[in-house]
Amino acid sequence: MKKYYITTAIPYANAAPHIGTAMDYLYGDILLRYKLSQDFNAKLSIGTDEHGTKVEQKARDNNMTPQEWTDQLQPEFQKMRAALNLDFGVSIDQIAKSLAEQDLTQQNIINVRTTDPTHVKNVQEIWRRLDRAGVIYKSTYEGWYCVGCEGFVTETEAREMNYTCGDHNKPLEKLSEDNYYLKVSQFTEQIREFAKTSVIPEFRGREILELIKDGAKDVSISRPVEKLKWGVPVPGDESQIMYVWIDALSNYITALNYPDASWQKDFWPADVEIVGKDILRFHAVIWPAMLLALGLDLPKKLMVHGFVNVGGSKMSKSIGNVVSPLEIIEQYGTDAFRYYFARHIPTFDDGDFTWEKLENAYNGELANDLGNLVSRVANMLKKYEISAPNPEVIFNEFDRKSEQEVHEKINQLFASYELNSALEFIWELVQNNNKFIEEKKPWTLAKTDRTSLENVLQKLWLNLVYLSELLAPFLPETSAKIQNIFAKDSGEKITENLPILFPKKYLHTEEPERK
Repeated sequence: MKKYYITTAIPYANAAPHIGTAMDYLYGDILLRYKLSQDFNAKLSIGTDEHGTKVEQKARDNNMTPQEWTDQLQPEFQKMRAALNLDFGVSIDQIAKSLAEQDLTQQNIINVRTTDPTHVKNVQEIWRRLDRAGVIYKSTYEGWYCVGCEGFVTETEAREMNYTCGDHNKPLEKLSEDNYYLKVSQFTEQIREFAKTSVIPEFRGREILELIKDGAKDVSISRPVEKLKWGVPVPGDESQIMYVWIDALSNYITALNYPDASWQKDFWPADVEIVGKDILRFHAVIWPAMLLALGLDLPKKLMVHGFVNVGGSKMSKSIGNVVSPLEIIEQYGTDAFRYYFARHIPTFDDGDFTWEKLENAYNGELANDLGNLVSRVANMLKKYEISAPNPEVIFNEFDRKSEQEVHEKINQLFASYELNSALEFIWELVQNNNKFIEEKKPWTLAKTDRTSLENVLQKLWLNLVYLSELLAPFLPETSAKIQNIFAKDSGEKITENLPILFPKKYLHTEEPERK
């Protein structure tokens, strides 16, 4: 069986998850379900980044130890994973266990906490291997640092940023400290090639090429213990703590138990790594350098998505516009969340969320387009006592050739990771079926032509089974409900009470007046 490995950027455990946090998980889960449906042995790695200055400061502000702080946040991440249905092929409780307790051969989803003892042990061995490869040296770092990004910034970059991080709206810190460095510059040409061929979309790759146009720069990969205590100790030097990104980036291979003898090397390199644009440089520069020094292949693709803004503004606690995915799901359901953020947020660019936009998509597309289609067809099948068709006799709306073209198009869009375009294409098929009903007018055929009525409704029956299969990676709950209604043996009839897939909701918009 072909193997397929998907990784997601792991969010900082310094606050409860928000809708931006959920995007990596959502994209990863869609790809996982899609590849499993194609009979791949697919795995998805997720997790939380629990070390570093931000976590240390947050714990101190709340009168906790960093470990206590990260431990008490885990239930919040578990709630989000459960709400998003991130339990495909594994119980949600299983992925909350330690790496030593997770079954890497059986699970489709692997969860790494960077405070996990197995991860820490493996990261320290990764450091030793980098050191043995001759790519680590000690020097004095003098320059700028953003606590929010946990990132070092060159003088040129700091000047262009006016010495303030735009993402976190905080002044950069000036540092002077003895650190270990990674010889990233040694791998400049390989990193350039990676940016050209593996970073998608292409314009993100060009950003990396511009960043390293004068060559990739060596990067500091440790902090003095007096500046940072909460992290993985540097092997053989108690005065230094590993830079949080060396620790965090390694999770993609420690999830497979690298560099232990039992590591699942058949899954490496990752087929796709999913990251946000704000952490592109770490994944497109530092991570390739680490992998090359370790003698490992680079990821096949680095998929970079944009931000989710709220009402045109970046999410910010100070503005008060941070939105919890749980709040959305509680009001509209899991599949409504998955639908809006998979279709209405561009996969490769920034998108916008408002409660009004979500509710309009819910009522206009999920309730009207899909929910009404399922309800109309099922009720007509019941009313006119139509039996389940034999697919070999009654072809679906898309004949065999058209069905093949549909699959080719879907496969093409998934291969280029254009997830919102794939869902938009599927939605065109949903709308085509609604048009088909209006064109054929089964209610009129019922009075004049029973044979044509059966033919039309049986085609619609098969279409909905087919659409449910296409929708399964995006809307798993809805797909299962449609399958439950329409996946009947030939000759069976629909008899059960029919659920309303998406009851209309007017929580944030005004309900239209009934005429």
